[in-house]
Amino acid sequence: MQSISGIIYLILGACLLPYVFTIIAKKAGGFRAQDNQNPRAFLARTEGLAARAHAVQQNSFESLPLFIAAVLMAEYMVVPQRLVMTFGIAYLVCRVIYGICYLKNWAALRSVVWLLSILCPVSLLLLIIKLTS
Repeated sequence: MQSISGIIYLILGACLLPYVFTIIAKKAGGFRAQDNQNPRAFLARTEGLAARAHAVQQNSFESLPLFIAAVLMAEYMVVPQRLVMTFGIAYLVCRVIYGICYLKNWAALRSVVWLLSILCPVSLLLLIIKLTS
């Protein structure tokens, strides 16, 4: 069996990344203790940088199931670990760059990086299909 610790770190990093953008959104939006009564309503009212950081957070959570499923399936199907790690690290790097592009309001580049990030787990799944055919 392959070493699982690298896979666990990949999944942990992907799961924690949205919270980085949550903190940025709240900080940029002027979040106060009283806003904690309904933080989702607070974030929905934000504009500018705070609203973009909130959007990154939401999109990051939305892409997690595909990434986690692809990595776990690749591990289960015994895809070479170097490939799983390569696609996993590429996904994380792309997601960080995607977040930066979103925060900077670089829409066109953001879309390209989003596509690259999604291609990482999709490529893993296609590799699994090829290996099992």
